[in-house]
Amino acid sequence: MTMATDITATPTDVSAQSLLQLIWLASPALPVGGFSYSEGVEAAVEWAGVDSEARAAEWLSDQLHLSFARGDLAVCAQAIMAWQAGDMPRIRQLNRWVMATRESAEFLLQTEQMGRSFVEWLKLHHADTAEVFADLGASYPVAFAFAAGRAGATVHDGSLAFAFGWAENMVGAAVKAVPLGQSAGQRILGRLAQEIPDAVTRAMALGDDERQAFAPLLAVLSARHETQYSRLFRS
Repeated sequence: MTMATDITATPTDVSAQSLLQLIWLASPALPVGGFSYSEGVEAAVEWAGVDSEARAAEWLSDQLHLSFARGDLAVCAQAIMAWQAGDMPRIRQLNRWVMATRESAEFLLQTEQMGRSFVEWLKLHHADTAEVFADLGASYPVAFAFAAGRAGATVHDGSLAFAFGWAENMVGAAVKAVPLGQSAGQRILGRLAQEIPDAVTRAMALGDDERQAFAPLLAVLSARHETQYSRLFRS
């Protein structure tokens, strides 16, 4: 028999703090440099015809499902479990996979820089951060997973926060690069927010042999972006 949920119940302090931590972690204001990367969006505006709200929405939706969910989102979900279990060999394995699957120099720079900046921010909140990451050059998904695990988040909720943070940064990049108005950006973000739960469910179901980072058009655009004449973003 399924018990009914009391929607008037007051959340516990632990659940409220966990939720607030996840909102904080997903914020584009977090000082890790996410706002300075477009992950190919800027190059797509130049060479792939992403020149309108509709095309930007389709591009980001495809990127969510075909690239992000199959790669970094799946890593983040697995890394949250590994951090909570204290499984450092597994953490190192996942981190190596992220580093080895960056398909351009700027994508590698991004995950290294954001991971490093995230660790510096974590040092302000967790006394053992320096020790934990002493010999681990953490990629961004692995560093985020550590923070989500320490927040007491479930794998599902931590993955949702990671995905929404990604979506906010990508929409922000599209608003600047296409360019689009703020209302258009909010419509795109609303669409991605509707699609993220399904992407998270599928990402959490992937095993090691099912993760992939094969996105050839995105890789080509990123490589071209490295020498793009006029750029707003680092990727």
